Amino acid sequence: MEKVVMTVQEHAERNARSKKMLLWFAMISMFMTFAGLTSAYVVSSSRPDWVKDFALPSAFTISTLVIVISSITFHFAITAIKKGNHSAASGLILGTLGLGIAFVVLQFVGFGQVIQAGYYFTGPESNITTTFLYIVTIVHLAHLIAGLIVLLVVIYNHFKQKYTPSQTLGIELGALFWHFLGFLWVYLFLFFYFY
Repeated sequence: MEKVVMTVQEHAERNARSKKMLLWFAMISMFMTFAGLTSAYVVSSSRPDWVKDFALPSAFTISTLVIVISSITFHFAITAIKKGNHSAASGLILGTLGLGIAFVVLQFVGFGQVIQAGYYFTGPESNITTTFLYIVTIVHLAHLIAGLIVLLVVIYNHFKQKYTPSQTLGIELGALFWHFLGFLWVYLFLFFYFY
């Protein structure tokens, strides 16, 4: 029987593929959760107590732009690391963190705008329309908090100089998850905007 010896390079490549595959499975399951929530939203929209003239708050529009820009800064951070430009990568990663925090703040500003418009998420004055919006947004925010934690780990590892032009797996996984969260929010925003 021939014994197969795996090189360090082959082991690293197999490890990277495994981690990326696990992340893809996790993201697909998260997307399915939101697909289920938006499907329930569609089914519930035929209820007689459904609010037909509800408009998304302007803060949600701004937050959508912010999360798209944060995805772009994260992408350029990886590009900077691959080029060996540590200082540019530092600024871009910290910028991504700032934009992620701004997104969360804007979500709460959006909740405030919904309440100021006379729509409540819970209690006797609430309605099914805003309750759905609240649930979907809070579930996305929970995932975004996980994304911010991942981003903090990436920042920590970056400043510990763990990423080099030849070693970018950790930051690539973090960016993939961050891009997914941005895509997910754009999907939700467009869904609520047009539906």
